[in-house]
Amino acid sequence: MRASESLGRALAAGLLLASAGAPAGEAWRWTGADGTVHYGERPAEGASAARRWPGSDPAPIARLRIEQGDGEALAWAQNPLDGPVQVMLRAEDGAAPQAVPALPARATVPARTEVLLTRIAGHGPPARLALSAVPGRPGARPQAVEYGYPLDTTALRIEQGWGGRYSHADAQNLHAVDFAAPVGTPVLAARDGTVMQVESGFTEAGTGAEDVARSNFVRILHDDGGMALYAHLDAGGVLVRPGQRVRRGERIARSGNTGFSSGPHLHFAVQANRGMRLESVPFRMFGPQGVLRFAGPGEAAGR
Repeated sequence: MRASESLGRALAAGLLLASAGAPAGEAWRWTGADGTVHYGERPAEGASAARRWPGSDPAPIARLRIEQGDGEALAWAQNPLDGPVQVMLRAEDGAAPQAVPALPARATVPARTEVLLTRIAGHGPPARLALSAVPGRPGARPQAVEYGYPLDTTALRIEQGWGGRYSHADAQNLHAVDFAAPVGTPVLAARDGTVMQVESGFTEAGTGAEDVARSNFVRILHDDGGMALYAHLDAGGVLVRPGQRVRRGERIARSGNTGFSSGPHLHFAVQANRGMRLESVPFRMFGPQGVLRFAGPGEAAGR
């Protein structure tokens, strides 16, 4: 049985007095146009063979920027994604500092923008702060539409369905499906949408706790606020870019075996932000055998 991670667990970005730069732990290796190998917090424009450095963390979905003002510190939340993100800022240790609005402070940050969360009274750096974030617009209600089969193959085997005991018991994965797929199988968009977030530089798979956040994936935002997640993609196997509009049936990636996984497969889920928590939602899908059903681990698909 293939294991599939709860990607949402890795989406909370904890930062301590963070700046606009990439956080510590995010490290890349790439080859420049002149053939020289480079290392840095993110690959340069036009870099080739870009890969995550072993042990590197995934890119955060939100960043905290502190701006020192006259007798106060301004806390801004930055959203680097091509879709909305809900954030919450809280004091990490001890009593919360005096702030307007008071901590914890929440906001929804539109795509590729920043929002002022709060003004913290006092001179010098404020108390230790932590910013957590969840992708998507809170309260989105995905429509009951039919999704297309997300693999360009006539072969169909479900390794783990809804409520699978191995790794589909939590809210973020309760209605996720693991499709068996050899590495390199073309992955197709199951519905029209906008590429909101991608991760493509990880190369390894495993079943340890450290592997949970190290999966390659594509997250596509639909017009109704729901988000489709395609995970465990091949290293360098993402074929779309953030902000790109894709159509149902368009090739977006190659399947693989990265992150928390014991074998090649595609993890697919439709998720929604339920207010600082990510939940998977039921969906209907049409595949090679007609309308599919997803009743549990190891069950065959059916009409």
